[in-house]
Amino acid sequence: MTLNDEWITEICDDYGSAFSLKGRGRVFEQQSAFQKVEVFDTASYGKLMLIDGCTMVSTRDNFLYHEMMSHPVLFTHRAPRRVAIIGGGDCGTLREVLKHPEVEHAVQIDIDEVVTRAAELHFPELCASNADPRAELLFIDGIQWMKDATPNSLDVIIVDSTDPIGPGEVLFTPEFYRACHRALDDGGMVVQQSESPLIHMAILERMYRSLQASDFADARTLFFPQPIYPTGWWSATIGAKNGNLDSFRDADVAAKAFETTYYNTEIHRAAFAQPEFFRKARESWLTGR
Repeated sequence: MTLNDEWITEICDDYGSAFSLKGRGRVFEQQSAFQKVEVFDTASYGKLMLIDGCTMVSTRDNFLYHEMMSHPVLFTHRAPRRVAIIGGGDCGTLREVLKHPEVEHAVQIDIDEVVTRAAELHFPELCASNADPRAELLFIDGIQWMKDATPNSLDVIIVDSTDPIGPGEVLFTPEFYRACHRALDDGGMVVQQSESPLIHMAILERMYRSLQASDFADARTLFFPQPIYPTGWWSATIGAKNGNLDSFRDADVAAKAFETTYYNTEIHRAAFAQPEFFRKARESWLTGR
């Protein structure tokens, strides 16, 4: 990340690209025990949170990520009652999860409380459900929490994680997915942000092979725009403990009693359409070729 008097820029050296927003000054800065958390005012995207110099969430476009990380998997599961969110410290995914009245309990496990406190100050709309009696916020190691989770105790696991570098790398391994598989009940599903299909196919391949090695019966990737992330094109990958991911509760989506900004029945179907290069790669990963 680079700064000058007006522009906030995240440089993606590995792929020779960068993303910039015109800034209006830093409004929050704290070095936690784990990472540096900053919030900036911008000219056109509202507030912008960065962690260790990487763009995480903005006022203007966060609905894309948070809705697509939560609603597709929740409407694909037949009856999601018990949800765990690993990461997600800005609380936007938690807010979307708790829009579903059938969810009885949603626990968010993020190791860094500073992220949530910054969100409460500068993204209060994302924290609107933090006081919901169905919500539980834990500031501990989510990887260890998942390893210790009671078998068959969850319906949906949402891994709202950082990139697979440093401590976050464990979240993309067979060991972690086996812990998820064990914690999920019959019909359970895990969804994880899976980076940009344009430049991160090696990460997606690793995820598919790890899910398969962990006995997940099916895996599908959904695609959506995300302007502040590298390439502006992002993805999330769902793994089903058993059964397949061929259908979703489309009638329930059409009749949903809550508002969304991006997600609807047509977006759900379209998000799972496979670009040709990805379709061929996925077939190769699933067949082991």
